[in-house]
Amino acid sequence: MVGGGSGAFIGAVHRFAARLDGEFRLVAGALSSTPDKARASAATLGIAEDRSYDDFAKMAQREARLKDGIEAVAICTPNHLHYPVAREYLRRGIHVICDKPLTATMAEARKLAQVAEQSDALFVLTHNYSGYPMIRQAREMIAAGDIGTIRVVQVEYPQDWMTDAVEAQGSKQAEWRADPARAGAGGSIGDIGTHAFHLAGFVTGLKLDSLAADLASFVPGRQLDDNANILLRYQGGAKGVLWCSQVAPGHENGLRLRVFGDRGGLSWHQEDPNYLWFTPHGEPTRRLTRGGPGTGAAAAAVSRTPSGHPEGYLEGFANIYTAAATAIRARQAGQPVPEGLLLPGIAEGLDGVAFVDACVRSAKRNAAWTELRT
Repeated sequence: MVGGGSGAFIGAVHRFAARLDGEFRLVAGALSSTPDKARASAATLGIAEDRSYDDFAKMAQREARLKDGIEAVAICTPNHLHYPVAREYLRRGIHVICDKPLTATMAEARKLAQVAEQSDALFVLTHNYSGYPMIRQAREMIAAGDIGTIRVVQVEYPQDWMTDAVEAQGSKQAEWRADPARAGAGGSIGDIGTHAFHLAGFVTGLKLDSLAADLASFVPGRQLDDNANILLRYQGGAKGVLWCSQVAPGHENGLRLRVFGDRGGLSWHQEDPNYLWFTPHGEPTRRLTRGGPGTGAAAAAVSRTPSGHPEGYLEGFANIYTAAATAIRARQAGQPVPEGLLLPGIAEGLDGVAFVDACVRSAKRNAAWTELRT
């Protein structure tokens, strides 16, 4: 693991996810750029002293030479480090599992795509919400034509944790997210808007053609956006709306998706993830439950517990990690990666950074319609 040391929320999440199905062991880490913190974090996690590093490049070089060196690396750093860290490991044939977004800038995203193409190693991006069972159910139903031709997509992701200037009040998680040098050009659009954008595309199968983005930084002195209202035009004619906000009091992690076609509609809410609401046109709304009647193979494949037992955030992450393990083992055996793993990778990462880039370009032109450029 690179990054994710003491006090880093997302590092702990990645470790939980990697362990949940027993597919990974954490044996080495460059957990902090501060040597003392790196060593202390490694000791807490049971990493041997000689496999704790204070430099990610040194770790890549030494682990690539070791007979029992690491097979994969998890990148849990701020956005600006995703490109240099991933590049270092991909060049040495070490598989990469990276937190989103792909990189901090479009130029870095394109360069990383070239590195990944030339590497024998896999690159996986942890868009964990695509691993939720009822999201897989929604995707399966849309692909089967259950709601007909898609007309309208509505996706929102409101939070309230940055309603105040918490980046100036000692919040480590807020500090780098509010810093363009570390987060990139997007604030809320890069942090949570990319999740909403990816989820809408993952479930519907639609490709975004253009958008019109109104970005705002409501907290005085904040350099990056903390709220975004975005109109979407998809290829094929469907229209959409994406709202993401980190200054919406009363919302903790309110990712919500609605999709409407000419034969019906679907609705899902991340804070109540075991349920998918399906309304066939002209009929009463039906509540589908994870593991319950009316759900299919796609949801069952990523479920672990009987119906009625909540599964959500950590399990969604774990589904990405377990699929990554399956893909890595196939690659090591000289076999093709099995179909149906639905692993987000470089292509989805490029789209996500292009989404942020298009939002910023649109906002600078008074929310003008702007095409995505990957």
